[in-house]
Amino acid sequence: MKKIISTPNAPKAIATYSQAVEAGGMLFVAGQIAIDPSSGKLVEGGIEEQTLQVMKNIGAILEAAGYSYKDVVKTVCLLSNMANYSKVNSIYGTYFPKEPPARAAYSVSGLPMGSLIEIETIACRQGG
Repeated sequence: MKKIISTPNAPKAIATYSQAVEAGGMLFVAGQIAIDPSSGKLVEGGIEEQTLQVMKNIGAILEAAGYSYKDVVKTVCLLSNMANYSKVNSIYGTYFPKEPPARAAYSVSGLPMGSLIEIETIACRQGG
């Protein structure tokens, strides 16, 4: 059985998808871009500011579902420019200081709202 997860502390979906879906002890978080949930707008600044906002959005969804960053087992990072990879990695790494999840990173064009980054996340209940 699946459970839809939604929190006002992360951006509302901008298309036909849920913020996250929990099924079988796993949480599937939709790709998050750097939208400030209070304004509904993309945060100002560069890749560092956008990466921080994306990670905050992911954290809010994890928390709403009763998970934490320690439960994350896989992420997919979509970057508008791979030249930003090292900057993203330095911020991303602070959220996963030990036993980081598996990850893939791709360079893509045309992220929603002109975002520089999008990260999708899968978490699993510990022991599950």
